[in-house]
Amino acid sequence: MSRPPPLPLKTVLLNTAEIEVWPATLLRARSNRDARALSRARHVLRRKRDGTYLAAELDIGLLPLIPNLQREPGVDAALDALDALPGHARLGLEHIGELELHGLHERLDTLGLDEAAYAQRTGLGLVAEPDWLAFAGLDRYRRALWLRFDAARAWLHLRDAALRDDLVLEAISGYRSHDYQLGIFERKLARGLGIDEILAVNAAPGFSEHHGGLALDIGAPDEPPAEESFEQTAAFAWLQANAGGHGFALSYPRGNPHGIVYEPWHWCYQPA
Repeated sequence: MSRPPPLPLKTVLLNTAEIEVWPATLLRARSNRDARALSRARHVLRRKRDGTYLAAELDIGLLPLIPNLQREPGVDAALDALDALPGHARLGLEHIGELELHGLHERLDTLGLDEAAYAQRTGLGLVAEPDWLAFAGLDRYRRALWLRFDAARAWLHLRDAALRDDLVLEAISGYRSHDYQLGIFERKLARGLGIDEILAVNAAPGFSEHHGGLALDIGAPDEPPAEESFEQTAAFAWLQANAGGHGFALSYPRGNPHGIVYEPWHWCYQPA
């Protein structure tokens, strides 16, 4: 069997426990200093917890974008991943690896969330993050859409098949990190919501299908995102008839055993 062609390096997001390594061309400058750095950078180290740009990889070396970069948790692991990228890229679309569940159990305890009870009640399990993700185009908001390599390829085929039938499918969101989901909970708790209220509409951090890079939320032009009204669209009818042929399934239909509200927009790639 022939090996797939090398994956262009600009399409790869390197994922580590605390830092993501982004292709610089897919990031937006937030200041004049960022703009100057991004214009010369190949990659940017980005803190997962809050999105802070930490350092830019230039032809001449690493440019710190924060003071005391060497003290940043996880920076050595991110640089190791970046150093290994040229050799690993020859693996192309065959590479699928996962990160360890770094500090997740402790952070769930801090939120006051009983991990074992939640898993038993919902039937959901912890989902590890991929160590690589593939660029799958832009979402509705012109943000980079990241998915696991096989899911990215399947999504692009699905989207193109819909276009051939004169239907536009829009990605609303794809991969989301544990840190991103934890941030949702922290912000809602700070607004005074209780854990049970949040869990009614958000999967517990670590338990979302989005963490694995296989799930994405899909919308249609002129439709509000992530609303039950999506089921009334021609796009949803087309997905019902065709998504399965591309490996995608509706994760949370009405009456699903996980106790999650009906989500006609949420589809997950299921590898053969």
